[in-house]
Amino acid sequence: QVQLTESGGGLVQTGGSLTLSCEVSGRTFSSYAMGWFRRASGKEREFVAAIGDKGDRTYYAEPVQGRFTISRDDPTNRVYLQMTNVKPEDTAVYQCAAGSDGVGIVMGIIAYWGQGTRVTVPG
Repeated sequence: QVQLTESGGGLVQTGGSLTLSCEVSGRTFSSYAMGWFRRASGKEREFVAAIGDKGDRTYYAEPVQGRFTISRDDPTNRVYLQMTNVKPEDTAVYQCAAGSDGVGIVMGIIAYWGQGTRVTVPG
């Protein structure tokens, strides 16, 4: 019943900015910690960022720390990933995820996954 739908992916040049959105339908959005993962071609899925259900704690993978910002807007049931100063290594399919807490999401303990949206940063 719970569905996560990503949007906002596309092509962006090195150094540019892009914001991904994830809309959550079904159960109460505020009950979930949220996160973003990505999978580059030929590589395993990796954690990108997470935010607690109350929005008071955030977590970032080292490669994106200082460049990406995760946020949530509970009234609209959305979570965002603001990407700045993007690099070719950021090219991947980005998936939204929901879980019970932020630490669990960092560890890959996920209750629901979105289908993903592709981000391409040409080298």
